[in-house]
Amino acid sequence: MFFKNVTPLEQALKENVLPQLETFPCPYTDASVQAGCIRIVFPEFTCVCPKTGYPDFASIFLCYLPDKLCLELKSWKLYLNSFRMVGTFHESVTYHLFETLKKTLSPRWMVVAGDFLPRGNVDTTVVFETPVPRPSGADLLIGPFMARCREL
Repeated sequence: MFFKNVTPLEQALKENVLPQLETFPCPYTDASVQAGCIRIVFPEFTCVCPKTGYPDFASIFLCYLPDKLCLELKSWKLYLNSFRMVGTFHESVTYHLFETLKKTLSPRWMVVAGDFLPRGNVDTTVVFETPVPRPSGADLLIGPFMARCREL
């Protein structure tokens, strides 16, 4: 029913239909700075389940310690909005976002989480983090991801 307008993630990447992410120079590039983490939350992310064609809703959480580049927010918003009719699994899209940001920004540290709303009473949160120690202040920005399913 919904599948005629859905583009699988692999096809969207192959056809280069996702917009480019933009960056700007980090205003604090001193390597001794181990704080200055940036947190960006996008609470209205949507993509499409590749099995059912139904929409998936999530909050995309990004927290990073920049090195030389920072993420331009409007380009991030447009990039995330471009997934509205992209068919992908929760794990795949979160991993794609993590890898794309890692390649684009080359941050000193980063965590990306896709916190998906329950569907069929199943709550899914997918988290990827770079394998380096968390910088000072990062734990202040990262709260626990609480299940949004009703409690028994």
